[in-house]
Amino acid sequence: MKDKLLFLFRKLYRLTDKIAFYPTLLAVLGFVFTYVMIYLEEQGISKYLLETFPALVINNTETARSLLTTFIGGLISIMVFSFSMVMILLNQASSNFSPRLLPGLISNRRHQMILGLYIAAILYCTFILVYIEPNGDKYQLPGFSVLFAILFMVNCLGAFIYFIHSISQEIQINNIMDKIFNISKQRMLYLMDNEKYKEGDFPKSDNWEVHKSKKSGYLQNVSVENIAKIAKNQEVKIDVVVIKGLFVADENTLFKSEKKLEDDVIESIMEHFDFSKSEFVEDNYVLAFKQITEVAVKAMSPGINDPGTALNAIDYLSQLFSLRVQKKDKSLSYIDHEAYVSIATINFKDLIFQVMAELRTYCKHDVVIVEKLLTMLLYLKHIMNKENTKYQVIIEEEITNLILDAEEAITNKRDIDFIKSLS
Repeated sequence: MKDKLLFLFRKLYRLTDKIAFYPTLLAVLGFVFTYVMIYLEEQGISKYLLETFPALVINNTETARSLLTTFIGGLISIMVFSFSMVMILLNQASSNFSPRLLPGLISNRRHQMILGLYIAAILYCTFILVYIEPNGDKYQLPGFSVLFAILFMVNCLGAFIYFIHSISQEIQINNIMDKIFNISKQRMLYLMDNEKYKEGDFPKSDNWEVHKSKKSGYLQNVSVENIAKIAKNQEVKIDVVVIKGLFVADENTLFKSEKKLEDDVIESIMEHFDFSKSEFVEDNYVLAFKQITEVAVKAMSPGINDPGTALNAIDYLSQLFSLRVQKKDKSLSYIDHEAYVSIATINFKDLIFQVMAELRTYCKHDVVIVEKLLTMLLYLKHIMNKENTKYQVIIEEEITNLILDAEEAITNKRDIDFIKSLS
């Protein structure tokens, strides 16, 4: 029962990533608040306030109807303008930077809350307008509710001003990369704080039982702790062979088990794999490397030709790699000091090769970019522990490949000699 509740909670949590979640929630709250105000009007709150605090109540039917009608039209115009501008800016971000950045920009919860506030205010004003009786006297007019409509409109104007400021900041590439870096940094620090791995704690799984995926999509999250509990109850070890963040097709191997499992146990394990059609840095720090690399490559394309952005992107990659070298290439989940689940992770060699191969291919002709990449690799080599010879060899290989590509692409001998002198 507890596992079922946790599974349901994870599914509900994933709904918060949808762009329509917060607008829908606030719209429902606005609808509920409207009927709370109508109930208070039925109890005579406007009549009481008109007799006690007349300045708080609008007691003219035409004035109330004109205000509400103006508010509804104005709010719809503001909402259309705001999110038309969002679509234009998203299109520019996709064209100038990378389409992979769009999920992170769209999922901005502050902007979703502003959209929800607009919708809630429109619903509130509409239903209060309908509630006004055309031939009612001043004691039947929902004057107190109209006052709340004015407060709603003031809040919406404030939200609109904030939205203009926020979206102008969000679309700047330095702010985008800084946000990606901070999220991935928090994710890596969390993983390193909870990282447990000792050589020999987990057996090889070459001949284990293979279990294939029944779904397709990006492996967004794996509830490792719950899988470990199932493995302990079944007295079996589980090897998750798919790297989180990669696309999994139907019938691809998802995990292996030390022995054969019952169908209901397999189903319960499958429930703890979350698939998605989109990717988020919050769930997979590797995506930060991909996104920032694509920004650098796009900046160096002939159509954009923005080496300054590429240099900034390499600075962020340098910081990310300096964190990644502190993380182990393997991850295990323990219960009572015994490893029950092994989780596949992308190793440092594959990660730095994917980044450098893309950058070398599209940036090797630019001396300044090559110099920056070489500086990044030398910095990573410098901060390595002397005991970590494996990572040092990997970085040496990347330095050699970078210089070889630069020699083929750069024709000026002085530039080549300068690059070689750095290494």
